[in-house]
Amino acid sequence: MRTQLMAVVVGALMTLGGTAAAQGTPAAPPAQGKAAAGAKAPAAATKGKTEVTWWGHAAFIVRTPGGAVIAIDPWLTNPKAPQGAAQPEALDAILVTHGHFDHVGETKALAQKTGAKVFGSFELINLLGLPEAQAVGANAGGTFKVKDATIHLVEAVHSSSYQADPKAAAQYAGAPLGFVVAIDNGPTLYHAGDTGTFEGMSLIATQFKPTVAMLPIGGHFTMGPAEAAQAARLLKVKSIVPMHYGTFPLLQGNPDALRGELKTLRGPAKVLDLEPGKATAL
Repeated sequence: MRTQLMAVVVGALMTLGGTAAAQGTPAAPPAQGKAAAGAKAPAAATKGKTEVTWWGHAAFIVRTPGGAVIAIDPWLTNPKAPQGAAQPEALDAILVTHGHFDHVGETKALAQKTGAKVFGSFELINLLGLPEAQAVGANAGGTFKVKDATIHLVEAVHSSSYQADPKAAAQYAGAPLGFVVAIDNGPTLYHAGDTGTFEGMSLIATQFKPTVAMLPIGGHFTMGPAEAAQAARLLKVKSIVPMHYGTFPLLQGNPDALRGELKTLRGPAKVLDLEPGKATAL
């Protein structure tokens, strides 16, 4: 699977005039952490609201009313990332669902720049070689508090390997994960990571009661629209943020197809089709 995906990535990035990123060591932006000329700084957070900014693919920045700034799967240089947008200068936490390069992204560089703690599977965190004070290796069932956000690690159905050096063999990076982020007096977000639909989503619904689910819909390596609609039914969420689609040619699912599948199932969930780089208040 990795060989096929990497071939797709090379083609997609070269088409956009970029260069392909090796697994675990994606191409860095021209000026790390600084906006390109003429780029606008992020708008101030809406008072009392949780804000979510999609950076394309599976990458998100979450800002909470209590001041927590959390990056999830921060491949911030992916082909769908907002052009010229300033990467975050301050982060409290970085959540990494699994070891594939399109999810680890710029984790190490962001951790070094911001001092953020990095949460992920025990094996993956060890492979990243982070300072001990920033490395939080755990597994499904782990729970952590970051300001006004409670972070729960949950299962996902996928694979996980990490390759820091493109010339070396990929290493086992532990079980893949999803994250539930419960905001005090705010929404409860579920980032599914890369996954297929699984019955355990009904337990996530019972235990954590997520209101917004960030679900992959591209297909091939993850759920497609039909499976994501079933996942929404299991999760009993009010809103779905589609992700992991359109980045590469193989990821053919799209939000309109998801809406059609939800209609077929008579599912009540609303599809929030986010624009990369634009903060959305929840």
